[in-house]
Amino acid sequence: MATKNITLRISTITLFILFAAFSRLIPHPPNFAPIGAMALFGAAYFSQRYLAFIIPIISMWLSDLVINNVVFAHYFNGFVWAYDGFYWTYGAFIIISLVGFVLLKKVNPQRLIVSSLAASVLFFIISNFGVWASGMMYPKNISGLMACYIAGIPFFKNTLLGDLVYCTAMFGIFEIMQYKIPKLRENKVAVGENDDALKIKHK
Repeated sequence: MATKNITLRISTITLFILFAAFSRLIPHPPNFAPIGAMALFGAAYFSQRYLAFIIPIISMWLSDLVINNVVFAHYFNGFVWAYDGFYWTYGAFIIISLVGFVLLKKVNPQRLIVSSLAASVLFFIISNFGVWASGMMYPKNISGLMACYIAGIPFFKNTLLGDLVYCTAMFGIFEIMQYKIPKLRENKVAVGENDDALKIKHK
């Protein structure tokens, strides 16, 4: 793949993730968010795996800065660089990316649905565990942990819907764009195939 094509692909994927991150500024139901979709999208389409972590995390952090210091500034004293317990959310984000590496080596509807469901479940488990472990709302025992998970169940439906809707939109639009714009496609032609093409050319 030519350098210009690689740059175009990376830039386009990055813009998709940034747009998804800042869509959180639009009023939405609790937990109806693009977090899982962003992680899976980066894992599926970035050839350079470090970008699959860096770009989505930076995008989410930038959107967090705006949300915490503009939208909800009245809830905080001073500028907020990171909210309490952010590491649980970002930790879930990283784990979802790892799942994406495994499940989305090839993108198709079946794999995408499974990955989206896995992302929702992982986020539910990790984020609610973080609420229990870091907060003072629940006692630090099994009963307290179970109570925390039970309290989170009403929000889980929105997490599932959010991941499915954002995954469908992001992956669907990007796949259409790759079909319409060949330069966006990742070059997966093997070296042997290139050699065969050269042999045919010189016959």
